[in-house]
Order: sequence, then structure tokens, then C-alpha cells
Amino acid sequence: MENENQKKVILSGIQPSGELTLGSYLGAIKNWVKLSDEYECYYMLADLHSITVRQNPADLRRRTLTQIAAYIACGLDPEKNTIFIQSHVPAHAELGWVLDCYTMFGELSRMTQFKDKSAKNADNINAGLFTYPALMAADILLYQADLVPVGEDQKQHVEICRDIANRFNGVYGETFRIPEPFIPKVGARVMSLTSPGNKMSKSDKDPNGCVYVLEKPEDIMRKFKKAVTDSDTERCVRYDRAEKPGVANLMAIYSAATGKTYEEIEREFDGKGYGAFKPAVGEAVVELFRPIREETERLLADKSYLESVYRAGAEKAGYVSNKTLRKVYKKVGFVAR
Repeated sequence: MENENQKKVILSGIQPSGELTLGSYLGAIKNWVKLSDEYECYYMLADLHSITVRQNPADLRRRTLTQIAAYIACGLDPEKNTIFIQSHVPAHAELGWVLDCYTMFGELSRMTQFKDKSAKNADNINAGLFTYPALMAADILLYQADLVPVGEDQKQHVEICRDIANRFNGVYGETFRIPEPFIPKVGARVMSLTSPGNKMSKSDKDPNGCVYVLEKPEDIMRKFKKAVTDSDTERCVRYDRAEKPGVANLMAIYSAATGKTYEEIEREFDGKGYGAFKPAVGEAVVELFRPIREETERLLADKSYLESVYRAGAEKAGYVSNKTLRKVYKKVGFVAR
């Protein structure tokens, strides 16, 4: 096995299906930045996954590039992290097919996300939508990843990946490292501003529920001013997730944006109403995102730099993933190229 002193490998990806949200920034990307010193990190723009739902081609290209620029602007240093576009590394699709043949129909039928997406896209329940957990397993296993950063709601994907890897290893001997889900402890769940019982999501029916990293400051402010709270007037800004979910969500966001504790926030707004609190949260988020938005715009204007980042990323990702793919092809009995 490898040298014990080698860094552990982390693989994570986000579909370029829209702008980065406040939830994905606080729950994932902010934590990713801290990981690069301790781990070998691969970050993938999962464009192969995104076409299970119909995309406008020009929008998909634009969003992919915007997301790479936003990743870098959020602090992901391309010198320390491998940032690449999934479709630029053919090994993903190749291993995805092999793993399709080691993934059981029953396992795929039970995947919660397949049921959810089928309900939302009833006119386009395609084979890719059904088999994408096998492609996701390929994404992870190609890099012999130790850890996969996921939210609580995504653990099922890592579990099926482990099942597929164990099944393959059981037939052919040790081929894949078995990954573990890596659930960040801080800020993992940011809830919708309009329905605080639900996670903040791009698919929120009410567009005011979700805040985007690259949104205009005035739009961010408008959404926070409309955020759902409650009818309390006395000591209304206090943390109580069960009884005051809207306020608790805003406090969690304010805390993440400013570094203040809940006790400090309660003291700051003691005797003040939501009319003072909600704009203050909005302001804090605007200031948190201002440098990211400005840097993203600067990077998007420098097309040759962005191209150099994703090409270098694909080259490194291709080198590492092809080592795994060659091993798999040999084990299943394919003739060497």
C-alpha cells in the first residue's frame, strides 16, 4: 500500500446547474478552502451529471466557467487543489459503464434522489437519471478517494459507492479504496429564507428563499428583508431552532458571516426588532460576498487563465484516474490498449 505519510485524498463535485448558493458556500466551499493544506483535494465540475436534466448548451458552458471562477474567488487555490471539468476526463464515463455492470437494479431503484428527480421531471425519466449513482461511484473511486464531503442528505450516494466498490473488490481482489462520507460539522445546513423547514436550494419554489453568491447586493438585501421570522416582539432575536426556525436560520447565517456567537448576536439585538435584525444579516452577507463577486468578474474576463486552470486540472486528474482505469480494465479481462 501507499506510504503512510501521504495525504488523504478528498473528491468533491458540484453540478454547474446554476450559481453557487449561500448554502453551498457556507456548507461546503468555505470548508473546502481549509482542507487543501491537510488533504490532496480534487474538485470537479460535474457536467456529465448535469445532463440527466435537459440543459441549454450555451447556459451550461457559461455556468461551468462561472463556477470555476467562483471556486477560485472563494479561495480554492488551483496550485493547491486540482480543479477540473468532469467531461474533460474520459475515464469518468468509461469507469461509469463498467460500474453500471456491478450495480444492482434494486439498489438504484431505492435511491431517494432518483424518486425525487423522476417526480420533478416526469417527461424525462431517462436511463442516466437512474444509473447516475454508478457514475458518481466512478467519480470517487477513480481517485482512490478516502473522503467525500457530503451533506447529511447525500450520504446515500457514498453508501452505494461503498457497496459497489466492495462488490468489485470481492470479485477481483483489492482494486478500490473504500471511501468514507465526510460531513463538515460547521454550517452544513442553511435553510430557505421563506420556508425555514427546508434546506436552502436552487430548486426552491419561491425564488426569495435562496440567496446566490454572485447576486447583486440590492437583490440580497431585498430577500433578507422578506425573510420569514415570527410574531415575537419581546427578546425576539434569540436562538431556538425548534420554536423559532426562521430566526435561528438567520442567526446561523449572521454568525457564519461575522464570526459572532449566538450570545453576542442576542446581546447586539436585545431590545431591537426584526426591522433592525434582518437588514443587518443582509448587510453581513453582502459584505461577505462582495470580494468574491468582484474577483469572479475579474477572472471571467481572463479567459486564457481560466483555460489554463481547467486544462492543468484535467491533465492531472486524467493521469491519476487512468492508473485506476487501467487496473480495472485488466482485472475484468479487457485486452490492454
